Order: sequence, then structure tokens, then C-alpha cells
Amino acid sequence: MGNREMEELIPLVNRLQDAFSALGQSCLLELPQIAVVGGQSAGKSSVLENFVGRDFLPRGSGIVTRRPLVLQLVTSKAEYAEFLHCKGKKFTDFDEVRHEIEAETDRVTGMNKGISSIPINLRVYSPHVLNLTLIDLPGITKVPVGDQPPDIEYQIREMIMQFITRENCLILAVTPANTDLANSDALKLAKEVDPQGLRTIGVITKLDLMDEGTDARDVLENKLLPLRRGYVGVVNRSQKDIDGKKDIKAAMVAERKFFLSHPAYRHIADRMGTPHLQKVLNQQLTNHIRDTLPNFRNKLQGQLLSIEHEVEAYKNFKPEDPTRKTKALLQMVQQFAVDFEKRIEGSGDQVDTLELSGGAKINRIFHERFPFEIVKMEFNEKELRREISYAIKNIHGIRTGLFTPDMAFEAIVKKQIVKLKGPSLKSVDLVMQELINTVKKCTKKLANFPRLCEETERIVANHIREREGKTKDQVLLLIDIQVSYINTNHEDFIGFANAQQRSSQVHKKTTIGNQGTNLPPSRQIVIRKGWLTISNIGIMKGGSKGYWFVLTAESLSWYKDDERIYEDDLQVSQPYQFLGVATRSSEDFGVLLLLECSFRALLPGCVGSEMRP
Repeated sequence: MGNREMEELIPLVNRLQDAFSALGQSCLLELPQIAVVGGQSAGKSSVLENFVGRDFLPRGSGIVTRRPLVLQLVTSKAEYAEFLHCKGKKFTDFDEVRHEIEAETDRVTGMNKGISSIPINLRVYSPHVLNLTLIDLPGITKVPVGDQPPDIEYQIREMIMQFITRENCLILAVTPANTDLANSDALKLAKEVDPQGLRTIGVITKLDLMDEGTDARDVLENKLLPLRRGYVGVVNRSQKDIDGKKDIKAAMVAERKFFLSHPAYRHIADRMGTPHLQKVLNQQLTNHIRDTLPNFRNKLQGQLLSIEHEVEAYKNFKPEDPTRKTKALLQMVQQFAVDFEKRIEGSGDQVDTLELSGGAKINRIFHERFPFEIVKMEFNEKELRREISYAIKNIHGIRTGLFTPDMAFEAIVKKQIVKLKGPSLKSVDLVMQELINTVKKCTKKLANFPRLCEETERIVANHIREREGKTKDQVLLLIDIQVSYINTNHEDFIGFANAQQRSSQVHKKTTIGNQGTNLPPSRQIVIRKGWLTISNIGIMKGGSKGYWFVLTAESLSWYKDDERIYEDDLQVSQPYQFLGVATRSSEDFGVLLLLECSFRALLPGCVGSEMRP
């Protein structure tokens, strides 16, 4: 690539920059550029004005640069400036350029010293400049000023990082020489994104303001904090010179004289100063564009090919064709239905790793939340025992009953079954809410069509709410069915008819358990015990006989007396014959409670009966 072609690289990138800005697109291709970074009053504006040879940047206290300024310098015979937002208008008076920058900044950020990442594009044509593109970023600040938000430092830092984190961006780190270089904000930020110093160019300003007897020689010779692209020292106009309207050309002459006369910088004077910095930046940017051009071209061609395929799909597109609109509508509705089904079935194209949703959450409601709600129901065993006792006595009335009435059993059981309505209806509400949430997630793909999205969500949600009422009616019906008929012939139900058959199996388990704890039934916590004469029951063979019953917290046991049974501190003397036991297991618990209530009602009238804790 010849020198002339090399010179055309920067203007080419400038045109691309303008094209992206005009389209309202950010630099997705990461165009090669130079970002100017530095703290407030570091001298960034003076450096840029020295490049142009004109005063055109806003000045003042606090944050002056509040929007990124994309400054494109173009070598030309005429001298004027153009703004991208003022196409066709040429500014020959650079005071007007300053006022336009201030007005455009206030238009976006307001008058409260706020900042914005929307850039201002300024192109300056002049015979005194080299082809160069720089991005002047807001100065790093620590303390909010005026109506600025408290996190202004964080906002500026984030804006700067958006530019300098790109690999195609060179970093121009401006640092004043009269401060400790180790505390330089610009170099600190550059070090974070460019730890090897490969993309960073150091600029040391205010060399003439250093304390007497000190100099920045080690820094400028790249010895103290070395950078791959080195450092360049410059001397800008002081505030007094600016207020006195000192000419920039005269200032550059004074700058040249300073380096030639200073003993610490005399030997490197030809590598110092604003003219040399401008040449270095021009060469560095040109070389950087050349190095990144192949990769840049590949990315550009890849995006171009992708866009061409997209354009081809719309080549024969007729917006007003009703059949196309109908087809597109049906496709979107069908896609919504497919997405909804996948989220419920668990085969969605996007897997949520942050929380349960869709079918997984409904599964959790059925298998975890519903059982939890049942367990959480308040259960007062003492109150339940009292209700059983009252039910039995109220059904017997003035008569003294012997057996547990079926009506008492049904009354107590039905009351417990009805309690399932609350958890069941709550589970229905939870499932309905999750279905509506799933609908909202599926309609996000229709966000480009707000009305379609809103109507789809409304119609499906209303349908779900309509089915909610019918679902609750069905759930209540199932519970009412269970309440209407108690099937005592079910295999899981234990009554007197099959108690004997299971008593032997339970006795074995109880014997093993008692052997392990060395506690016979008579040594467990006794709720009630006593004599009871029972007749005409299948499990009690031999007609009417007296038996010794022991009701504990874990089981109900009854014994036959061969000779005589003595009661002494919950002990039953030998010999005795063990007849059966009903344990407080999941199968026997219901009948155990009813038997216990029977004995509560019957035993007080029997010989030798008593209650112990």
C-alpha cells in the first residue's frame, strides 16, 4: 500500500464513522480510533486546540466536556468546520463552533451539568492539520457539581470504558506533570483495559509548571512507567495566556523554545512538542488502521452478507398484501402456541437457570406445595379426641353404648375430609397464576406488535380464568364425592372384621420393637387400661369373656387371664396370653383413635378401669 493510499485510510474511516452516526447505530464494527482520556484540567482541550491552531472548545470550571466529541481533522486548502447535525452549514468563525458545541450539549444533557454518551461529530478542514480522528471524552471527576447526580464519577467512568475497552481503540492518556504520575486517573484506567501498555500513548502536559529542581525526564524517556508507544511532552498555554488571547502559534514557538533550553529535555527536544505529537498520532492511527484492516474487512463482509440474505427475504415483499398479513399473523400465533406448550412440557429452546417456571413450577406445586399445605393445616389432637368423645356420647344419648357408632365415625371423618378444600383450591390458584406468567413470557416475542401482544395475552388469560372456575368446581365435586360415601370395605380400611388377620403381623413387628427397647406395651405411656367384658365379636372367640385392655400412645393391646392378673405400677403379672395389638401406623391410626374413644366412653363403667398419663 503506497503512501497516498495510506493517507486515504483515515478519511475512509471518518466516512464510516459518519455513516454509523447518521443511521443512529453504534460502532458495531469497532472502527479504529483514538480516545482522549484525562482528569479535569489535565490539558486535554488545550492539546486538541493546539492541533487545530484555533480556540474552538468550551472552557470553564467543573465538567466542560459533557458529551463525547468526535473530532475529525482533514487536510485541506480552506479552513472551516462542519457538524454532522448541521449538514451543509460551514463554520468559518471558530467562536461560533464553540457556541454550537455548547448549544448541542445543552440540547441533550440540559443545563444541570449532566452527561450523555451521544457523541457530537465535528469535522475541521485546515491546511495546518494532519489527517487525524480523535474522540474527546469527559474529564474524570470525583465530586458532583451543581445538580449533577451523586454517581457522576461512576457515569463518566462507564462512558470512558465503553470506548477504551475496544481492542481497535488507541488510548491517549493525558496527565499533568505537576501531579504524581502514580496517581494519574488516565493511566490507571488505561492500565485496567491495556495492562501491557500496547494501545496506550502517554501525553505529559504542564511541564513548565513543575516545582523548581524537578523534572519528568524519566517518564518521557519511558523508564518510570513504560508504554509500548511511549510518551510525548507538551507545554500548553496557561490560563493567563488564554485570558489574554495569546496566539496559539506564538504559544507553540514558546513551547519549542522551552524544550530546547531546558537542560533535562534538551537532548529529546526533537521528540517533544505539539507538532511532533500530531505527527506521532497520525502515524500511529494510520498504522493501526492498516493492522486492523484485514479483520475489519472480514467483519464488514460478514455483516454485509447477512444483510443481503435478509434483504433477499423481503425482495418480493408487498406490505399491503392481505394474504401475507394473514399468513404472518397465523405464524406468530402458532409460534406462541408452540412456545407455551414447550414451556409447560419442559422442552423450551431457552432454559431458565435462575428460577423454576412453567411446567417445572406446576410440578412443584403438585408434589411439594400441596402436600406442605396439607401438613401445615392446624391439627389439635386433644380437640380431636374431645370431638370424637362428644360425637359418640351425643349419638348414644341417654343410652350407654357398647360399640362405636358408624354415625360418629362418619361425622368425624367427613369433617377432616372437608378440610382438604382449602389446600386444593389454593393449589388451583397457584397453577393458574403460573399459567398466566407463562403466557406473559411467551408473548415477549410479539413485542414488535404491541396490539397483537396485548390482545393475545388478554384472550389467553381470560380463557385460563374461565377454566379456573370450572376446575375449582370439579375439585370441590371430587371432595364432595369422598364425603358422600365412606367405603369401609376398602383394603386400606381396618375394622373389627379384619383386625384379627392383621393383629398377628403387627404383633411380630411390635414384639421386635419392644425387644429393641426392652419396653413391653404395659411399660409404654398408658392412656387408659382396665377390664372389659365383650361378647359376639369375631376376633374374641369363646363368647362373652373379660379381657384386660391396655391403650398406650403407640398401640392398643388386649390379654386373656389364665389364672389372675395383678396390676402393680403398670405391670401385668405372668402368666397371661397376648391376643392382639393395633399400632399407630398409617393404616391403623384411624381405627385406633375410634377404639380409643370407645374405651374412653365405655371403660369408666367397667370394673378396674382407670386413666393414667
